[in-house]
Amino acid sequence: MAEVEIGIGKSGRVGFGLDALGIVPSRRTRDPADVSLTWEIDAYRFDLPVVTAPADAVTSPATAVSMGAIGGLGVVHVEGVWSRHEEPEPLLEEISTLGADAAGRRLRELYTAPIRPELVVKRLTEIRDAGVVTAAALRPQRVKALYPFLLEAGVDLLVIHATAVSAEHQSRRTEPLNLKRFIGELDVPVLVGGCASFSTALHLMRTGAAGVIVGVGPGGADTTRAVLGVGVPMATAIADAAGARMRYLDESGGRYVHVIAHGGMRTGGDVAKAIACGADAVMLDVPLAAAAEAPGRGGYWSMDVLHSRLPRGTWEHVPVAGTLREILLGPASVNPGTLDLAGALRTAMATTGYATLKELQKADVLVTSTSC
Repeated sequence: MAEVEIGIGKSGRVGFGLDALGIVPSRRTRDPADVSLTWEIDAYRFDLPVVTAPADAVTSPATAVSMGAIGGLGVVHVEGVWSRHEEPEPLLEEISTLGADAAGRRLRELYTAPIRPELVVKRLTEIRDAGVVTAAALRPQRVKALYPFLLEAGVDLLVIHATAVSAEHQSRRTEPLNLKRFIGELDVPVLVGGCASFSTALHLMRTGAAGVIVGVGPGGADTTRAVLGVGVPMATAIADAAGARMRYLDESGGRYVHVIAHGGMRTGGDVAKAIACGADAVMLDVPLAAAAEAPGRGGYWSMDVLHSRLPRGTWEHVPVAGTLREILLGPASVNPGTLDLAGALRTAMATTGYATLKELQKADVLVTSTSC
């Protein structure tokens, strides 16, 4: 990877965002009907390579069920309003009537309410009883305290999710979560992230995780880059994680770890390019917050507002684009690429000649000259 000199004594790698790339057509094209969008993680098979972001504005128990019925995976954040308030719907309706600053303040008030274990079990049981894969997200620091209630609810997948997750968190104040030991003792597969480098992705894979989530500061109302200065362009982050997957595949004797891209994707083209860079699936936030039935009701905010000392993220207005089904499966009534994301991915694969997601991961990509 080329490096540039930033100044005397400091150089840096050149990174690329998804908007800098284009997928190169192969020597063949295909009938879109012959293209498969399916993927599997552990014992679970999905018709769409789409995971909902574990954010209150995107995923409620109801939308997680709807997502599962469509063929994707819905992930509910266990530390959100659904586990803190018996009746969160009127509270979310209130948020939707406020301006951005007032909405942010009110959200932080709502998140000061304690997490109620009985609500954790109740919400996840609702999803499980609907017959779809039940997935729940926690921040690393809350896993030990809350995971027993996820187990009680019969969760199928655990997502350990934060701005940046490492396999070697260090603290002189508390005993950190030992990911390798914790994952090794579980009977359910674990997705863990975000991460944004080859070395971090490789270390997370070595913990036994079934998948790693790639992306730091997932865009869409997230202010991590501004507040912390932390962030990596998505195309480079995904490609680095895919490289780590290849390394781990060799050293583990064939164990495949899934790469799930999260951040900055708003169109079908973005999804296609993320997979062409090496992702197995994408985790979407703002595009799904634009669904008519999204719990954010025309707004989106990052779950980094949960941080007690340095809350990040703002409330962002998101115009309604269509129903969840229309956003993912169409039909598209407008042409900005924000509807029928699965149809766009299918057409991109047919146009460039790839029949499966695994094949698309091997596609040639070009970087536009203005990005070099």
